[in-house]
Amino acid sequence: MGLLSSLFGKKTDYKALIKAGALILDVRTPQEFKSGHIKNATNIPLQSLTSQLKKLNKNQVIITCCASGMRSASAKSILKTQGFTAYNGGGWTSLQSKI
Repeated sequence: MGLLSSLFGKKTDYKALIKAGALILDVRTPQEFKSGHIKNATNIPLQSLTSQLKKLNKNQVIITCCASGMRSASAKSILKTQGFTAYNGGGWTSLQSKI
């Protein structure tokens, strides 16, 4: 394993995760989501996430995204502490280019 991969870990294959049934969870505000989002993404704003966890399936992999990657990182942490398998996809436009 190279130095960079040992520091930053293995690259996540978002395309494969989605093909296997992963959910894209956009944690931006509804207004931000309406201005543009990834097709078939679910919008639950970060500030509402903990109260809406019941809407999510713990058996489904979740890829979080937002505008820049900050809120999606927080969402990933919340999900992981609640027993979900979650990945931070970062900014939605960047994630869209990876899928």
